[in-house]
Amino acid sequence: MRIAVASDHAGFPLKQELVPLIRSLGHDVLDQGTHGLDPVDYPDYAVAGCRAVLGGDADRAILFCGSGVGMSIVANKLPGIRAGNVEDHYSAHQGVEHDDMNVLVLGGRTTGSAVAAELVRAFLSATYSGEPRHERRLRKLLDVEAHPERFVPQPAART
Repeated sequence: MRIAVASDHAGFPLKQELVPLIRSLGHDVLDQGTHGLDPVDYPDYAVAGCRAVLGGDADRAILFCGSGVGMSIVANKLPGIRAGNVEDHYSAHQGVEHDDMNVLVLGGRTTGSAVAAELVRAFLSATYSGEPRHERRLRKLLDVEAHPERFVPQPAART
């Protein structure tokens, strides 16, 4: 796969540490910046990483900022992006398998190197299941994305 990576200054060290791992797993890396520790604005790099996916230059993206929160908020504003700020192994693969997550977001100041490497492996090795229940839910998600004004959640069943 082609994997776009992007970070702000706070996520830069973790990005630099994980790029060799991504390559060692057989993936091509498209580095969308930043390329140093000078302060930058995370939205610029979240958009750059996601644009690579949306434009077809990358199959998936991995974004890095201090906590992962900022990058995930920005990424999920872009139609067609399904980003998860992930901190555990299960969510890293389940987000792809069930939700067709195409962007992994990691916090450079909150996620240790060994855990981050495990999360990257899980994310990159997972595939979307396409099971009918997941397809139904993904269609609903895409409908919310395309027409947020029409979305009215169904009332919860009373038990």
